[in-house]
Amino acid sequence: MAHEFTVLDSELLLESPILALRRDTLAMPGDVTATREVVEHFGAVAVVALDDDGRIALVRQYRHSAQDRLWELPAGILDMVGEDELATAERELQEEAGLAAGDWSVLADLITSPGFCDESVRVYLARDLRPVERPEAEHEEADMTMEWVDLDEAKARVFRGEVVNAIAISGIMTAAEVAAGRAEPRPVSAPFRHRPTSLAERRQAAGIVPDMKKL
Repeated sequence: MAHEFTVLDSELLLESPILALRRDTLAMPGDVTATREVVEHFGAVAVVALDDDGRIALVRQYRHSAQDRLWELPAGILDMVGEDELATAERELQEEAGLAAGDWSVLADLITSPGFCDESVRVYLARDLRPVERPEAEHEEADMTMEWVDLDEAKARVFRGEVVNAIAISGIMTAAEVAAGRAEPRPVSAPFRHRPTSLAERRQAAGIVPDMKKL
């Protein structure tokens, strides 16, 4: 029989605007216990915006943890109470790429670092694109640039090591399979089973709404 990894105790170690750190004590096989640290996250969405010419919108953004500007997909955190995944994706596509889409589907759901973090990301495919006004950006996004890249060239950048963001790699490769007719995306109604809940539920219980980052 499969072992039941019961949480015996949980301790919150750190709380910050976009994440938290907790330590869980688990019942392990062999009648022993062990502790595991978990980085809590709100979860996120990302968008492969594919135009009629077979190009996708890639953004280049400074990421301090990598100390580099990385090629990425338009993306954002699920940090607003009551906003579903698709609404967040629509907002982020406008804010980061100045685009809206008439056709949406789901390419992939990712658990980005399951060894220590509960972050899960839903990657959308957006088609039937049109330009819309992009709101004024701030912080790293004020330095962000956007480029239309042929999907085959985007794949080549992955293999050349020029696109290293894991979410972008997943989106590019799955979108290429759909574009080639070898795969079908899922409908936007497909359940997002691993969307994180711990951080969001604790912030909402503390009255930190609607923007759960605002500690």
